[in-house]
Amino acid sequence: MIALLKAVHIAALAIWCAGLILLPVLLHLHGRHERFRTQAGFTEFRWLTHYSYTRVISPAAVIAVAVGTVLIFWLEVLDAWMAAKLLAVMGMVMLHAWFGHLVVQAGERRSAYDIPPVGLSLIALVPLIGLVLWLVLAKPDLGAMLDRVPEILREPRGNAIPARIEPL
Repeated sequence: MIALLKAVHIAALAIWCAGLILLPVLLHLHGRHERFRTQAGFTEFRWLTHYSYTRVISPAAVIAVAVGTVLIFWLEVLDAWMAAKLLAVMGMVMLHAWFGHLVVQAGERRSAYDIPPVGLSLIALVPLIGLVLWLVLAKPDLGAMLDRVPEILREPRGNAIPARIEPL
């Protein structure tokens, strides 16, 4: 069962990462092509971007994150490298949301919306994907980095969490 979950997680992650790399390239190059200045070309461009984002890339992201979460709790992986990996995945999720915004803006505003250069998104995305891959494969000991965090941030304070709702 673990092997099946890992296979699903890796496949979904591969589709998600490939889609995150392809989508800005598609928006930048394909959307600026002269053929897409016509109504038929724009309809094709909009269908292609929306379909790939909503039917392929986003479901792959949800599956990758959901199965990855199940694996974390099932295998009880609570190391520092996993926390660093989750931070990198959070960055990928933020870029995913930004790409969704770009898809909507490109579809609604047509030629009035300037897509940011593709290199801008890839400069942020490719290192995040590489960092996730490195953290998973190397599983580095990040204990020395955690020792540099101030003591007050590493230990619980023992304070009660203030409740905003009075119990009945």
